[in-house]
Amino acid sequence: MQSPQAPSTPFQPSNSRLTVQARLQRSPAWVFILYVSLSSFIVYTCMYGFRKPYTAASFEGLSFFGISYKTVLVISQVLGYMISKFYGIKFIGGMEPSKRAGFIIKLILTAWLSLLLFALVPAPYNFVFMFINGLPLGMVWGLVFGFLEGRRVTELMGAILSTSFIFASGLAKTVGKNISLHGVSETWMPFVAGAVFVLPLLLSTWLLNQTPPPTAEDIAQRTVRKPMGAEERRSFLRTFGLALIPVVIAYVMLTIMRDFTEDFANELWIETGFRDNAGVFARTSTIVSLIVLAVIGGFFLIRNNYRAFQLNNTIIIGGFVLTAGATILFHLHLLSPMTWIITASAGLYLGYVPYNCFYFERMLAAYKVKGNVGFLIYLADAFGYLGTVLVLLIKEFVHFRYSWVDFFTGMFYISAIAGILLVIWGSVLYANIYRKLNH
Repeated sequence: MQSPQAPSTPFQPSNSRLTVQARLQRSPAWVFILYVSLSSFIVYTCMYGFRKPYTAASFEGLSFFGISYKTVLVISQVLGYMISKFYGIKFIGGMEPSKRAGFIIKLILTAWLSLLLFALVPAPYNFVFMFINGLPLGMVWGLVFGFLEGRRVTELMGAILSTSFIFASGLAKTVGKNISLHGVSETWMPFVAGAVFVLPLLLSTWLLNQTPPPTAEDIAQRTVRKPMGAEERRSFLRTFGLALIPVVIAYVMLTIMRDFTEDFANELWIETGFRDNAGVFARTSTIVSLIVLAVIGGFFLIRNNYRAFQLNNTIIIGGFVLTAGATILFHLHLLSPMTWIITASAGLYLGYVPYNCFYFERMLAAYKVKGNVGFLIYLADAFGYLGTVLVLLIKEFVHFRYSWVDFFTGMFYISAIAGILLVIWGSVLYANIYRKLNH
């Protein structure tokens, strides 16, 4: 007599889940790509609904210990996000695939609860809940990307997923701005905005959790992906640690630029003449998403892993050049403010996106490392958000006379020059390692 089976949850294997997996495995490649890409895209877009809506508010007239209240909120959330990234080096690197979906739901709902407490506790003392909001959300990217990595089409699916944090940032701010324009207070707006995304989050996470594991052919082309323990991480750093230094520094600068363009986009748009246009966030981020996807969406067609890995450097350098070039043309009055912001943002994301889905994916495959992308992304992300916190503090405590346009201009120029040099340096170091390992 067979013992009765325990009831399955939406985030545990079940007969229905295996059936969905089997169907996906037998379906045409384009069906699998579309299914996984869209479900992961929606999951991460929903995460932004709990992270970014508050940045559409100005919180004018409030300060805390001489620091503008909004800057306090941004620093608080980024600090939580940064700590999450440092912890994620171990947590995401050692994550068992079967636990990913459950953690995605738990972490995001914890962040939503923190937004409720943010609304209930009077300002400015509620800033601590924005810190708590950032702690769980920093884990979500690695959990979502874990469903995509190690496949022959990872770059294509990753490109679609990565455009989510361009599109989703604008969408979250548009939702937040519209909620505020309908009379909801700035402190309640983030929680109400999160409520919009709860049901899509639950459904899309369930769908994503039906993704079958990589096939034997995937593993043959991209190496097996598995959790990395402490010894595996140390061994990896002994081989690649020096080459990672310029890569991480370049990524730190890209992260700083990306965070400022997201968190203070409202102030930049107001300064350039778009005070009450809530739709400007979603419209411009959609355009940037399409530009980035068009440029890097075909990366998966390159079969040679080492060639694709090094081509990442060309894309990243091109992104830095585009950001600086657009800024020069804007100051020569050859580009309008909107065209400048869209073009510079596209360049920024052309540099940022490869590090989040292509660069380390192809690196593991090219050097035949049996590990996972999550460890490397979180290693880079941790220092990236540390850089953001430091620049936020310098901006607040070292008083310069500048406009937002001047601030972004200087940031784009400095990052472009240093970033190009660092990427070239990293490319040379990795080429040397590749020659040593193959001779």
